Amino acid sequence: MSSERTRAGFAAIVGAPNAGKSTLVNALVGSKVSIVSPKVQTTRMRVIGIAMTDLPQDGGRAQVVLVDTPGIFRIAKRRLERAMVAAAWQGAEDADVVALVVDAERGVGQETQAIIERLKEQRAPRYLILNKIDLVEREKLLALTADLNARLPFERTFMVSALKQDGIGDILTTLAAALPESPFLYPEDQAADLPLRLLAAEVTREQVFLQLHQELPYEAAVETEKWEDRPDGSTRIEQTIHVQREGQRAIVLGKGGAKIKQIGARARHELSQMLERPVHLFLHVKVSERWADDPAHYRAIGLDYDP
Repeated sequence: MSSERTRAGFAAIVGAPNAGKSTLVNALVGSKVSIVSPKVQTTRMRVIGIAMTDLPQDGGRAQVVLVDTPGIFRIAKRRLERAMVAAAWQGAEDADVVALVVDAERGVGQETQAIIERLKEQRAPRYLILNKIDLVEREKLLALTADLNARLPFERTFMVSALKQDGIGDILTTLAAALPESPFLYPEDQAADLPLRLLAAEVTREQVFLQLHQELPYEAAVETEKWEDRPDGSTRIEQTIHVQREGQRAIVLGKGGAKIKQIGARARHELSQMLERPVHLFLHVKVSERWADDPAHYRAIGLDYDP
């Protein structure tokens, strides 16, 4: 029986939309657990990424369960937005430590200021992560650090470029040291706590965003309808891409079906790498005008339905 000291707990990663939370979580975990795109509000649910790290100060090891929350925006008008904001704050309130990610290039906007005000009520240790520092001059970074810590004192400030994985090395060990002594909460080789059907849908949804850019509203949803692990070791997946209008369906399909083929090929390649097996992916596009008001859809992605 090992006598090694272990720590484990939850670290909520919060911030305004497009601050780089998902990119940071993927970098800290060392594998892809959350989708990333230039479009705001890519992350809709609380995605759990699991990272292991050594504890140099006491010779033990720690499991940091990173909760990648949806971006928090100040005025949530639509039901989906309200559910996403609620999920983000629930993730923060349940966590042992909280890390606020701020886009250093954008600085402190209204959304970040609103988050800071809410974080003042949190009892958990709070850390500040300034992201995208490669785009900002050093003097501005120092001024931004001083400004944010004056608004809310943080335990420590990190300056990183999550995309380039620059400066992220100390984050895990620092967060881990603040976690309670505990047995590990997940198997050591597990990188995420997300059902494969849901993860596969997220991979395809990311490609929808990446291939269509600004042509499609972020409301587009992907649902994994069928999943079959076949005797030859491959997996057959059928998914439906839900859009809200017929014109959007035409955009997703593209001329002669070219765009949907491109989306499918990119998603299939990524899923094959993630699952480490051949994947046969079949995509369908459906006009579902009311999907954003469907309680079943909210339950499927782990959000509370707000009537």
